[in-house]
Amino acid sequence: MVMLCLTVVSSTSVAAQSSPPAVRKTKVIIDTDIGDDIDDAFALGLALNSPEVEIVGITTAWGDTKLRARLVDRLLAETGHTAIPVAEGIPTQTKSPFTQARWAEAGSPPKAHPAGVDFLLEKIRQNPGDLTFIDIGPLTNVGAAIERDPATFKKLKRVVIMGGSIRKHYDDLGYAPDRGPEPEYNIYCDIPAAQKLFASGVPLYVMPLDATQLKLDETKRVLLFRQSTPLTDALTLLYHQWGQQTPTLFDAMAVAYVIEPKLCSTEPLHIIIDQKGTTLADSSAPPNANVCLSSDSDDFFHFLLPRLMRNTK
Repeated sequence: MVMLCLTVVSSTSVAAQSSPPAVRKTKVIIDTDIGDDIDDAFALGLALNSPEVEIVGITTAWGDTKLRARLVDRLLAETGHTAIPVAEGIPTQTKSPFTQARWAEAGSPPKAHPAGVDFLLEKIRQNPGDLTFIDIGPLTNVGAAIERDPATFKKLKRVVIMGGSIRKHYDDLGYAPDRGPEPEYNIYCDIPAAQKLFASGVPLYVMPLDATQLKLDETKRVLLFRQSTPLTDALTLLYHQWGQQTPTLFDAMAVAYVIEPKLCSTEPLHIIIDQKGTTLADSSAPPNANVCLSSDSDDFFHFLLPRLMRNTK
């Protein structure tokens, strides 16, 4: 009887030792201008289908932030993630067309959302040193949060953004003569806010045009859209409302980096944002950001597509 008990205890101990340790999820808030370009929807889809992250909330940025929040509400409902809170960022004037408005308006009736900046600061206070903020839109909400409560903002674990252009311009895929960098949309839309972020002292990870011009070509689109999961069906409809042909998945790299940093290795740089919104590297000053200057498209899509094709609902 004693031997039997020892055997059971020993077996239980071995089983306990062999069990893999629980992986702690990365807590994130995602700030998005979803509804204009299509890459935000793919970025959110990647986050929703990645078990490594816990989405503490989603805030909307730039333009009609109320309608953007309604679009996020529908995407969360379609994919079974209605427990994720959504907050409305600061509305602004914009000339960018809201291409996916009809899909947003065809969902459930609009509902009330908390103010995005209040929501962000409150979640930082609740998770000091443990919250990653992923910004894939213009930085207006960030600038307002820094201005209102810089001490709380500095309690973020890190900020990861899609933004800037260090060496490459739009549509620079390495085949044409080099024209150098140019102002990038997310930085250019609110230059003062971007300047505040780069001066904030928060650990900052930057995915610029240099590493994010990742084309979802026709072959990949056919493979993805024919899966007919709740997420891929939503992405298919949003893609067709977007109304263009080949998406560039700029924003998805910011989310991918949080999950798998090897996809976009960074180097420390000091970035200055001038009055035109150009992001300039200054080698004479200490680094204020970690910047990814190149990525491998094949590696990225081998990571992205299987995740988007998962049926997690």
